[in-house]
Amino acid sequence: MDFEELKHTVFRDILKRLPKHLTYHSITHTEYVMEKAEFFGRIEKLPAEELLLLKIAALFHDTGFIENPKNHEEIGCRIAQDYLKEELSDRDLKMIFGMIMATKIPQSPRNLLERILADADLEYLGTDQFQNQGEALFEELKYFNPELTETQWNELQLSFLEKHQYHTDFCKKYREPVKQENLQKVKDALAQT
Repeated sequence: MDFEELKHTVFRDILKRLPKHLTYHSITHTEYVMEKAEFFGRIEKLPAEELLLLKIAALFHDTGFIENPKNHEEIGCRIAQDYLKEELSDRDLKMIFGMIMATKIPQSPRNLLERILADADLEYLGTDQFQNQGEALFEELKYFNPELTETQWNELQLSFLEKHQYHTDFCKKYREPVKQENLQKVKDALAQT
């Protein structure tokens, strides 16, 4: 399978159709998750076949947003199946579906590939991208709930960060400390309201 060709097709046919109000769940987010998934996959020394499946799962993980934000993971699995059923075995498809479903909140990955994609999807929580990505998500959520205040948003972030946990050794070691700093910044912002 030619991944670059598949990527081009999915970007053209699906991701370019994502509604403009999806300021977080956008092409940029998909590119970010694909990049991080491949990075973590290489750290874990995944064999080429598994790395390819991981990249495919990252490519499709949010495609379901073109139909509905609710249950977008399940929709994304169906979209992936439509695109991939001629190219991949049932076993490979099942692995891809598992990875996509591992990004569903609350995350509950069951194997290494699922742990990698789950962490790639939320890796930004423990980086200096936290503020920018958070603002994009806040804007997206305000589209669906115009009454959402910044204080309510910070309360949501606080709850989410306190419950979230990374699943790969790399993120536990290198992203968790920064995530804790970001958590403190949210607490500080709430203390000022």
